[in-house]
Amino acid sequence: MSKLGNLGARLYRGEVGYDFIGKRKIWYGISILITITALVGLAVRGLNMGIEFSGGAVLTTPKTAVSSSEAQHLAESASGGHQAVVQKLGGGALRIQISGLDTKQAVPVQEKLAQDLKVPVKEINTQLVGPSWGEEIANKAWLGLGIFMVLVVIYLAIAFEWRMALAALIALIHDLTITVGVYALVGFEVTPGTVIGLLTILGYSLYDTVVVFDSLKEASKDITKQTRFTYSEVANRSINGTLVRSINTTVVALLPVAGLLFVGGGVLGAGMLNDISLALFVGLAAGAYSSIFIATPLVADLKNSEPQMKALAKRVKAKRAAAAAKEAEHPDAQDGGASADPGRDGDETAAAGLVAPRTQPAARNRGRGRPSGKRR
Repeated sequence: MSKLGNLGARLYRGEVGYDFIGKRKIWYGISILITITALVGLAVRGLNMGIEFSGGAVLTTPKTAVSSSEAQHLAESASGGHQAVVQKLGGGALRIQISGLDTKQAVPVQEKLAQDLKVPVKEINTQLVGPSWGEEIANKAWLGLGIFMVLVVIYLAIAFEWRMALAALIALIHDLTITVGVYALVGFEVTPGTVIGLLTILGYSLYDTVVVFDSLKEASKDITKQTRFTYSEVANRSINGTLVRSINTTVVALLPVAGLLFVGGGVLGAGMLNDISLALFVGLAAGAYSSIFIATPLVADLKNSEPQMKALAKRVKAKRAAAAAKEAEHPDAQDGGASADPGRDGDETAAAGLVAPRTQPAARNRGRGRPSGKRR
């Protein structure tokens, strides 16, 4: 077995672990800082909306020796200062997007560009996009996003509980905010491809969150009937148990997306690949982070505010204090702590941020000298 596989098995069994829940304030602080940076970038720079949303003209030229940067300068000069985006196509052709042009302005710009680029006017293909079409696309995107969020909350509230639904919703908003903020900071153009990427990352983010929630739901069943672990410790065990799976899923998903972004978009200069791959890359990374560091700690905070969970935490604390006092009074009688109280070592380990072995109830009963299949 590989080292990573061995680590995953030990995490799942609860032999090792990391205290994610105990350090949740650190993760909250990091997320707040990143979110504020994204919002500031969005407010200061704004989104670079493509012509599909703002309206404009797309001009495709034949083969020319003019560079992309020079063509951008010529296009902005010919259009009277309108923003232009130039993409190099195969065979030396250029795709020039000029925002804010209407039908009357497009013809003179086409003629001026043909003159500057030294190509025939008839060989420049011009397509006009009206702002009303872009507005319709944007409205449909917002509608689809709203429907998705509502269905997610309803599903999680039914399959799990409302606290998990609320935490998942906050995590999704967290992922969207960061992704949109990165788009504003780097200045990438927002196109329908970007919208597709944003809707796609919500599914990936939700998948990781549901995996952890399902493990937590199973581990916390009848939690108030025992005194070995608090809800926060059970939640921490659930994160550790699914940690390697989440990492593997995210890495496998990020590798092809990184290829699209850095090779397809960066090296080959494919604009549409940039639009989709950047949203996917940032969203997948943010989704994996929020599933582990945001969603589950939020659920733990919400659950710990319940009276029964507060009472459970007091009982667990009292039991551990009693076990510690007993060990202090009779240190020689504690053969490693296992003979006097088989659950004590696990309690102390969990309290310290590590994860105790996943001991089954039957095994605990046998440790106390009672038959595993009978009750008192």
